[in-house]
Amino acid sequence: MNEYLAGTKLYGDDFSLPELEKWYEDEREGFATLGDKSRASYIYEHHALNRLHGFRFLRGRRFKSALGLGSAYGDEFLPIVSQIDHITVLEPSELFRGTHVGGVPCDYVTPSADGLMPFKDGSFDLAICLGVLHHIANVTTVVKELHRCLSQGGYLLLREPIDSRGDWSKPRRCATKRERGIPMHIMDAIVAEAGFRIISRHLCVCAPLPKICRGLGMQPFNCPIVTRIDAVLSRLLRSRVRYYPTRLIQRIRPASIYYVLTK
Repeated sequence: MNEYLAGTKLYGDDFSLPELEKWYEDEREGFATLGDKSRASYIYEHHALNRLHGFRFLRGRRFKSALGLGSAYGDEFLPIVSQIDHITVLEPSELFRGTHVGGVPCDYVTPSADGLMPFKDGSFDLAICLGVLHHIANVTTVVKELHRCLSQGGYLLLREPIDSRGDWSKPRRCATKRERGIPMHIMDAIVAEAGFRIISRHLCVCAPLPKICRGLGMQPFNCPIVTRIDAVLSRLLRSRVRYYPTRLIQRIRPASIYYVLTK
């Protein structure tokens, strides 16, 4: 466990199929059971973050077919839904299902535990995977599948925590059973190995800013001003990135990375 918490290896990335199946079952409804996720009360909390670090790079582009990995109700697409003709959501939870996202037709597909996707090569010209891979064991396989399923010149928006999310060998508050962040240098290597070209790469979610804002009743990453402050702090504190902080002072650092990638 020490080498995983030290960030030298990614826990779960080399699991066997039986281990992948066990992980998948543990995480299938993991996010859906964290709080109230009914359609009537569900609020997507990262629109400003996506606009700043992702969607501004897609202005003026049209997408015939978009894929959302673990996109729940698909609300993350709403700011750019007018640019999309059709959406497919690869979503394990049965609690998140619908037929449209902002008026755009949407199909739901249940993923398999092995991470292989049931789509032909080049099926999508846009893919969005925001805060999902840390719930998945074999991250390398899934990122390679995202690359395969994108058309040449297609885009992938990818955001993941780059801290451990605590010690996942023990129960944690406000966390699913299996989730763990992905060390930044490993995430960089996985993206490169899959064959993606980086258009934009930014650190974000600088702790403890989000916690302070939520304590004040704010949704920090639905607020453009807070999101820009976060971007500045993340840039200034980039040298403090640490996968498994053990002291309070080490927790003041950017905790996520946001990529805009193309094939």
